[in-house]
Amino acid sequence: MAYARVRKRLWKSGDGTKTAWVCDYFDQAGKRRLKTFTRQSEAKAWLAEAVIEVKQGVHTPASQSITVAEAGEEWIDQATTDGLEASTIKQYRQHLDHHIKPMIGNATLAELSAAAVQSFRNKLLKGETPDKKSRTRAMVKKIVVSLGAILATAMANGRVARNVVREQSRQHGQRQRRIEKRHKKELEVGVDIPTKDEIRAMLTAAEGRWRPLMVTAIFTGLRASELRGLRWDDVNLSLDSGGGILTVRQRADRWNVIGSPKSDAGKREVPLAPMVVNTLKEWKLECPKGELRLVFPNGKGNVESLLNIHRRGLGPLQYAANVSDVTKIKEQQPGLSGRAVARQAKAHPKYGLQAFRHAAASLFIEQGFSPKRVQALMGHSTIQVTFDTYGHLFPSADGDKAAMEQLQARLVG
Repeated sequence: MAYARVRKRLWKSGDGTKTAWVCDYFDQAGKRRLKTFTRQSEAKAWLAEAVIEVKQGVHTPASQSITVAEAGEEWIDQATTDGLEASTIKQYRQHLDHHIKPMIGNATLAELSAAAVQSFRNKLLKGETPDKKSRTRAMVKKIVVSLGAILATAMANGRVARNVVREQSRQHGQRQRRIEKRHKKELEVGVDIPTKDEIRAMLTAAEGRWRPLMVTAIFTGLRASELRGLRWDDVNLSLDSGGGILTVRQRADRWNVIGSPKSDAGKREVPLAPMVVNTLKEWKLECPKGELRLVFPNGKGNVESLLNIHRRGLGPLQYAANVSDVTKIKEQQPGLSGRAVARQAKAHPKYGLQAFRHAAASLFIEQGFSPKRVQALMGHSTIQVTFDTYGHLFPSADGDKAAMEQLQARLVG
């Protein structure tokens, strides 16, 4: 860049003399550009980065930069072109329309900075939003990740030279991860995971087509989408060598569309307990037939909706097993009659299929499976996901200490 400097600008207005700092430079096309800041330090920092961008030939002047909202629409279009699942695109659209656009949608990509990203994040947490409602830390993390994906797409399209979300993450990521870990709520038995007594009660009360679904869910840890998309062709019910195995090859999304598992790690083999094998053998004789050859279809042999599973299956089942959170319903809605309370309990089960997945993981860990084996059975993409979700369920340091004492005793007495 042959010419680039920060100069001071003074002018008079009705309420006194005003001061600004102007970045005066030429872009890679040789055109003179101006950008104004209120503080000299901000102007110098910005110009230093602009000089590098111009040398690399990737600088985008603010006057030619598209807005965050426009970049967001290009991001959604790219996701659609890439064939991402409808549920994923719907979540992207919610992040863009309900959170990103209302707050920073009018800002240009060239104006966006790491400090602006941090400010956006903080406002979401504090509830300094158009609807005056704060977002959870988990939701804010997802929204900021989506903003980073918007900028990554914009970079690929030559719309912007920097991804300030990644810069902000590099600057503050470790600290934010510590904070998130401190605020993270651990899964709790009896709240997020059914107790063993509750599982036994539900197994005793389970009847008809809901029993094989529940038995399979608790002993395999499959995701709800994987259970709903499971085919008989992928279940080997033989107890001979190589049998008693379930293979996850597909899933059904929230719109009942069959597709690939959530990730490559989702494609996996899960061994079946004898109880699961026997239950599925009996169920196969009664299971509604359909072209999809599903293990847990609706009455017509098609994909069963998650809402029906909860309201027609798990809700009534848990009410019959005396597992429903009736006390909580009465506390939240004290005026309800006994019949109305029962209807609420049956329509809104205490534990969904995700809770059964957690129950399976806790049983695997209790049985002594290694973290890596639990990762494989659960279909987690990384071991970190396993530890983040179930790390507190693995043996404690006290247990490790006792094991080391036993090892020493066997070796040296």
